[in-house]
Amino acid sequence: MNRWIEAARPRTLPLAIASILLGNFLAYAAGKFSFLTAALAILTTLFLQILSNFANDLGDSTNGIDNKNRKVALRAVQTGKISPSEMTKAVIMTASLSFISGISLLYFALQGAKSETIITFVILGLLAILAAIAYTVGKKPYGYVGLGDISVFLFFGWVGTFGTYYLQTEILNYYILIPASGCGFLSVAVLNLNNLRDIENDRKTGKRSIPVRIGKTFGFYYQKTIMLLGICTFIIYLMYQGKPIQLSQNIIIMAGWYPLVQIIKQLNSKMTPAQIDPYLKKTALSTLFMIVIFGISQIFLS
Repeated sequence: MNRWIEAARPRTLPLAIASILLGNFLAYAAGKFSFLTAALAILTTLFLQILSNFANDLGDSTNGIDNKNRKVALRAVQTGKISPSEMTKAVIMTASLSFISGISLLYFALQGAKSETIITFVILGLLAILAAIAYTVGKKPYGYVGLGDISVFLFFGWVGTFGTYYLQTEILNYYILIPASGCGFLSVAVLNLNNLRDIENDRKTGKRSIPVRIGKTFGFYYQKTIMLLGICTFIIYLMYQGKPIQLSQNIIIMAGWYPLVQIIKQLNSKMTPAQIDPYLKKTALSTLFMIVIFGISQIFLS
């Protein structure tokens, strides 16, 4: 069992639910909330993230990205803890669970909705499953040509937040895309740290991630830029609301931003893979912390 828990990469799961929590917080602040919808949305997202992790483990090993030169964050298939056939079955199983959970979410959240709305969400769900698998699996994985950042921004930002908000409220509030973008940027930041950590091995094996394309130094500039953009979008959203921001709200929100600001200050291009690796967990947890703080401020202090 331990090998499967390790392959599921528990440290990635908090970030996976960040956009879902954000959408739920904003919906609750708007006076619309269903606990069942929130729970099913979180469950579906967790299945999708585990699917992505299993597929990534399988794809990177099959394509030679995870090889003997990888010394940090070793993978289950790479080390032989899980065979390729076992992982293939796990990918199929988690894809099925993601689909079943997603259909259950739509059944309870969209009762009485128009058929076009239901079809749209079914398509988005299928695309999410496909994106999770195709990132590293197949003859031409899109993650190997630097397109992973766009996918993460869309699914961990816009789709996760805006989709959850709509399922709770059935309201098309496009201003929700502002904080959704912030969540997307910070999710991309975690992916980019992963790529910065693996830059040398990726370069040797032909994986053309963003850091490989622009180099390690500019990869860190890119890292700090997207993290700052992530923070700034939440500031823009607060300004858009046009409400007087109380001192207490300012203090709480700044407390949420503080860990991310500290990470931005600490990251530098001289860091080794082993030094970069802990910052994946730190950035993911700091993003989740900021989302929770922001959400609480929206509910109780707006």
